[in-house]
Amino acid sequence: MKIAINGACGRMGQAVEKAAQEAGVEVALRIDVSGDGTVRSLTTKVDALVDFSTPDAALQRLEECVRTKTPAVICTTGFTPAQQAKIPEAAKSIPVVFSSNMSVGVNLLFKKVPEIAKILGPSYDIDIVETHHRFKKDAPSGTAKTLAERIEAATGRKPNVPSVRSGDVVGDHRVIFGTLGDSIEIVHRASTRDIFAKGSIEAAKWASKASPGLYTMLDVIG
Repeated sequence: MKIAINGACGRMGQAVEKAAQEAGVEVALRIDVSGDGTVRSLTTKVDALVDFSTPDAALQRLEECVRTKTPAVICTTGFTPAQQAKIPEAAKSIPVVFSSNMSVGVNLLFKKVPEIAKILGPSYDIDIVETHHRFKKDAPSGTAKTLAERIEAATGRKPNVPSVRSGDVVGDHRVIFGTLGDSIEIVHRASTRDIFAKGSIEAAKWASKASPGLYTMLDVIG
């Protein structure tokens, strides 16, 4: 299997290349705006493209994926509503796995936390506190936004979502349910970027065999 990495020079791009090597997947193309050995567009036929870049760069590659019928795994966050609306349109032509977090653990939170929020009911306050390294550009994180959106869809309530940017934290997400007398906290803590990179490789394998459509990591892990 051959993949392209968009954002190959970034922290996550480098982690994806390492994960690909460990999984026996060939990185046939490294795409970035700068850096030795990288190019600026999808110039080689591959089985899937993995994107950890910026919203603008992700959408540029997505257009190229549509033209070349290349499955895409979009892991970038920080899209505006107008930008994000272009992703389902592309998925009419190619398989697109679009997820704010590629970790199996976080996707379990996506599935179960809304159920918990619904059971606890309106007497519990809901807060999602997310912490990331000082270089992360978007806030709140895409993961926190997804958690909040899924909770709102299940309960009709919008959680508070404060963000912390500090040091070199890979990614911490705390969902806090609090009422008078007790509180419940659900925590996911990422200690390495490798979990996201490995998840993206699994998503690329899955997407390479999928029919056109818009999918999430929940589809990949079943």
